[in-house]
Amino acid sequence: MSREQGLGVYRFFFAALGLAGLLAQYLYNLQNIPDYKPVNFFSFFTVESNIIAVVSLAVSGAYILRGAHPRWVEYLRGAATIYMTITGIVYGLLLRNVEVDTAVPWVNTVLHFVIPVAMVVDWLIDLPKFRIHLRQAMVWLIFPIVYLAYSLIRGPIADWYPYPFLDPRTAGYGPVIVTSIGIAVGAFLFAWLQSWTTSLRIRFETSTDIAAEQP
Repeated sequence: MSREQGLGVYRFFFAALGLAGLLAQYLYNLQNIPDYKPVNFFSFFTVESNIIAVVSLAVSGAYILRGAHPRWVEYLRGAATIYMTITGIVYGLLLRNVEVDTAVPWVNTVLHFVIPVAMVVDWLIDLPKFRIHLRQAMVWLIFPIVYLAYSLIRGPIADWYPYPFLDPRTAGYGPVIVTSIGIAVGAFLFAWLQSWTTSLRIRFETSTDIAAEQP
């Protein structure tokens, strides 16, 4: 099996696993929560980021089996990686000890731990062949910002918030603002780090070429 085939299998496997987790949790909610509103399911950043990750893994897996590396696919991989990194770290720091009766245990593990790790590993073992500058990486942060605005605007209308740290009904907007700023700073650092990693492959290949040219 070639490297490309191995990466293709890797990506298809985790895409299927992520999709299975999303479907399992959605069907469980429909069957066990009275008057369940599907829009609430799709209003979780975890769900949205995992959907993006599944699409990214499936699309990039298909392209790599063809030996192709379109730039837009690499940008999609970068976006999915940063969103899943945010998902995994925020869950670990803020939500791990929050009990949710409707969370399916194995799905919880897959969506918050397995897929985030799989995305980071995939990114590091197959870095883009071109440099993604920080200003370009900043585009990836538009989605989390829009998500935050959506959650805070929809919250009072639907009387429902996806996460406790976004719910101002208990302690006001102060903690929500502080937590949101902290997450935003973390997201910026992740974007910077991903931008920096794209220079590693370029530097390595350049140094290898220079070494090969020397007598």
